[in-house]
Amino acid sequence: MFKILLPFFLVYTLLSSCEQQPYQMGERLYKTHCANCHMDGGEGLGALIPPLKGADYLAIHRDQLACIIRYGLKDTIQVNGETYAEQMVANDKLNDIQIANVVNYVLQSWGNNLKPMTFVEVKAGLDACKK
Repeated sequence: MFKILLPFFLVYTLLSSCEQQPYQMGERLYKTHCANCHMDGGEGLGALIPPLKGADYLAIHRDQLACIIRYGLKDTIQVNGETYAEQMVANDKLNDIQIANVVNYVLQSWGNNLKPMTFVEVKAGLDACKK
């Protein structure tokens, strides 16, 4: 009986921890999947990788952030008046809840004080850009 219930318990535990500690989950996921390029402090990498710390792009393209995390980015973009053309790889292994937690971690970290996104907003963004 225990072996049958174990997978359900693990899924429940994962989802519960995401809902109860979304910022900490977002931080952990950011450090695992994003910090190698955008750096731990969100400062980016010179002229190659745009900063997330203080980035005007976050507010301007708010509705696209979840999609960018899931599918990556191949376009040239402007962040704080600077042009970035380096391709961002997709994080297509992250589920919708994980993406929501990463988005909100970025929106609220390093002095960023942008309104958090609801899961409904993140899901709508992901549904709008399905490839």
